Amino acid sequence: MSRFFGITFGLATHVLFAFTVWHLFWFLKGPLPDDLRAAPLGLGAALGVDTLLSLVFAVPHSVFLLPSVRRRLVSAGIPSPFYGCFYCVVTCAVLLLTIFCWQPTSVVAWRWPAPFDGVVSAAFAASWAALFYSLYITGLGWQTGWTPWWHWARGLPQPKRVFVERGAYRFLRHPVYLSFLGLIWFAPLVTLDRVVLIAVWSTYIFVGSALKDGRLVHFMGDTYRDYQARVPGYPGVGFGPLGRVPPRLMADRDAIGAASRS
Repeated sequence: MSRFFGITFGLATHVLFAFTVWHLFWFLKGPLPDDLRAAPLGLGAALGVDTLLSLVFAVPHSVFLLPSVRRRLVSAGIPSPFYGCFYCVVTCAVLLLTIFCWQPTSVVAWRWPAPFDGVVSAAFAASWAALFYSLYITGLGWQTGWTPWWHWARGLPQPKRVFVERGAYRFLRHPVYLSFLGLIWFAPLVTLDRVVLIAVWSTYIFVGSALKDGRLVHFMGDTYRDYQARVPGYPGVGFGPLGRVPPRLMADRDAIGAASRS
């Protein structure tokens, strides 16, 4: 890859990221009561399209992070320092597709009355603050691909990502996903199409959390296993893969996984 193309691609990726975050904010903020409108499609067709659009984001967002998929794509020609940028571009592209092709409905599922609507709006804003805080302490540059790309651009060796247990990560394993749950749930007015988004993306978040735990065990081994045994995935979850996972249970899962791969 030429240096000019690599630098241009990295910079363009982060411009696209900022553009996507801006549109995602307004998309998730939801409509005001006076702005409710229905898509020209019928209600059933609109909800069907929205379900597909919700899945279009959820599925590749997890699949492209699987270690086996990453290895294959790097072997197919994506330079390793640019994989994070590639992943960011794919994520932004499917998010923008979802946002711009979304089919709104005017059927209200629930609506928070005053003054609770203000509380919910404040919780939405707080979720954004929590999201960026969580991304900051876990390494926003790794999320967008900036960190490996920036090392490549300066001719430095590729860094190794290290997990540091600090801030919110001392109390739960998935503060980023928890913040994102707030973004999709905290809306003063929820229409049927928003219910579809909430249902699909909430399911994705919990499944994605378990998959992320598996990836981090793959890359970090006993360090992350010890962390899983001490810190729950989410507040109040005391069982299952998103609770504290006892070392013996993790060892059994590793043995099953190794047997299935052999």
